[in-house]
This record gives sequence, C-alpha cells and structure tokens, in this order.
Amino acid sequence: MRTGPLPRTSLTQGRKGQALIVIALIVLGALALAGPYGVLAWGESQAVLKERQERIARLEAERSELTNLVDRLDPEAADPDLVTELIRRDLNVAHPDEYVMEVQPAAQ
Repeated sequence: MRTGPLPRTSLTQGRKGQALIVIALIVLGALALAGPYGVLAWGESQAVLKERQERIARLEAERSELTNLVDRLDPEAADPDLVTELIRRDLNVAHPDEYVMEVQPAAQ
C-alpha cells in the first residue's frame, strides 16, 4: 500500500476532468436559458402561438361568412334578394323604370 503523495499526473487529470464537467454544465445552462428551446425562446413561442390563434379565429370567421354566402347562392334555392343585390352591384344592372344617379364624393 502506498502512503506517500499521489503522483502529479493523476491530480492534473482529475482537475482536467472537473474542468470539462464544469464547462459542459455551463454550456448546458446557457442552452437551457438562451437556446432555441430555452426559457427565452419559450416566451417568444407563446407570442407566436397567440398571434396564430388570432389569425385562425379570423380565418374561421371569414370561412363561416363565405360558407353562408355559398349556401345562399345555391342554384336550387338561391336567395332572390342576394341575387338581385349582386347583379345590380357587379353588373351595373337596373330596372327599366329606375333612374340611376351618380353621386360624386365630396372634396375634403
């Protein structure tokens, strides 16, 4: 059994190992804080998620309106008021007994 001091090489190897472990822990800590999936990125991800949920809500509302319009324009049972409104607006059609008056917007 050896009772004297440890050889110098085993001490330096142990310190190198400890230094590598400390460096690895620092790198992992930095990644956990500022990495692509870290704490700082999580807040940004939450903001992006909220923005996309709002966009989805707007698109669903628009889709609902368009679905309603398509249902009202069904060739088998079209809404006569809607058809008349669309024809007058899009094709500039008027009845023979109607007068069309053009109004110029007021200058500001």
